[in-house]
Amino acid sequence: MKLLLVFAITLAAVRAQQPQNPSPMVEHTRAHLRLAEQPSPPGRREKLDVGTLFLPAGLKNGGPILFFFHGDTWVPEVAAARNGTAAVSVQVGTGSAVYARLFEDPQRFLKLLTEAESKAGMKFGRVMIGGWSAGCGAVRQIVKTPASYARVNGALLIDGIHTDYAEGKPGPLESQLDPANLEVWMPLLRDAVAGRKRVIITHSEIFPGTYASTTETADALLKMLGVPRRAVLKWGPMGLQQLSEASAGRFLLLGFAGNSAPDHVDQLHALPVFLKWLR
Repeated sequence: MKLLLVFAITLAAVRAQQPQNPSPMVEHTRAHLRLAEQPSPPGRREKLDVGTLFLPAGLKNGGPILFFFHGDTWVPEVAAARNGTAAVSVQVGTGSAVYARLFEDPQRFLKLLTEAESKAGMKFGRVMIGGWSAGCGAVRQIVKTPASYARVNGALLIDGIHTDYAEGKPGPLESQLDPANLEVWMPLLRDAVAGRKRVIITHSEIFPGTYASTTETADALLKMLGVPRRAVLKWGPMGLQQLSEASAGRFLLLGFAGNSAPDHVDQLHALPVFLKWLR
């Protein structure tokens, strides 16, 4: 009887752990390259109401600026220095909802841009916004506001576009997705296809299980756009393995291999190259 009780408790504990997806696995199929944090790139740093402004040495008036959400502050600085771009790095916690709430005030993004220009002592030309993982929630919220949307020239969305399952769970074959968090992207993507803005989306093969993966949302967005995906097999930046690609106009979507946490972080550390492509 005692043995059966122990078995029942153990089984209940295993079942209780199942929603914790994806599992924190690590694989060793390929190297997971990382940018070097030190030495810090030369330039000036200014604290803003939200985030930190980095001005690389030699940046001139009218230069571009990137607002980047989530991931270590220094990674966007390295990317900005390599691309001759100012950068505002914003880190506020975990979860896309946290980042979305930052810009519930529709004036906040433009105020942040104005503050950055005031602290920099210059005007910025090309304005780009980007996010990794949960940071894409901030980008989603910003593009909902017409005035902010009009000021944005390009967007970079790194392995972070998610939505819920319409039935609350995946499958059993092709999952039905809640369109609410997908339709908001369509004006931006259609403008990119038409050549009016530049948009790059990347995704991994990570399957969270409790909400739609970036692979599933990428497929859904491509279907809504009417843009086909083609299979490829080649090396990407920072040792990433690219598996697929879709492009039209100034829109580009890239699918990469990997279903572990290091694969997710690989894409953040590829930011210098993705920013080069975005520019």
